[in-house]
Amino acid sequence: MSNSFLLIIVPLLFLGLVLFVLGFLIGFAIKSYYRYSLRTSQNRGEAAVHRTIVTNFPPPQFHLLNNLTIPVQDGTTQIDHVLVSTKGIFVIETKNYSGWIFGDEKSKQWMQVIYRVKSRFQNPIHQNYLHLKTIEQLLDFLPKEHIHSLVVFSGSGQFKTQTPKGVVYLHQLTEFLKTFQEDVISPNRVEFCVGRLECKRYEVTKMTDIQHRSYLAQKFGKPVG
Repeated sequence: MSNSFLLIIVPLLFLGLVLFVLGFLIGFAIKSYYRYSLRTSQNRGEAAVHRTIVTNFPPPQFHLLNNLTIPVQDGTTQIDHVLVSTKGIFVIETKNYSGWIFGDEKSKQWMQVIYRVKSRFQNPIHQNYLHLKTIEQLLDFLPKEHIHSLVVFSGSGQFKTQTPKGVVYLHQLTEFLKTFQEDVISPNRVEFCVGRLECKRYEVTKMTDIQHRSYLAQKFGKPVG
């Protein structure tokens, strides 16, 4: 192999290696920023749902628990909100999406479209099913028909298919909850439910959130909430 050939090929190989490493670092930075932005947006959505509920549904008939991390058989599950009330128990999953949303109750995945860019995400009704079953098990002394699953879209996203049953926009949340007018749980039982959930949940810390997301990454290959 001639020296002239080496003088040409070695810099090219080095340049290729540099470009590969640079591309990897840029890609990692973009993914990290996207995940951070998504989580920040989700937190804003959860805060908006929290404000709406506590403003319109005060104690003692209503008690709102937020960001519950609860142990399950093979790890943990994280629930955005649980509204415990004399009208029933509402297990709430919040999604803060923009763009057009396509999905139905049975599909495993739904689609978000922003400027013709399509991305898929887990059907939040299915996602909230585990949350619902977890709460049913913890509050097994209540009839299951008094425990409800609810998905709230808090962002600017709009369904281009029919809005699935059990899904509401943030501006519909108050009106939806007010449709449950009958007292089906006594005030004493409401307090007992709150106490049971508070005892079973993990302490709200950054480490709890990290551990839960690590569990999701191992189970699904990526954090899904």
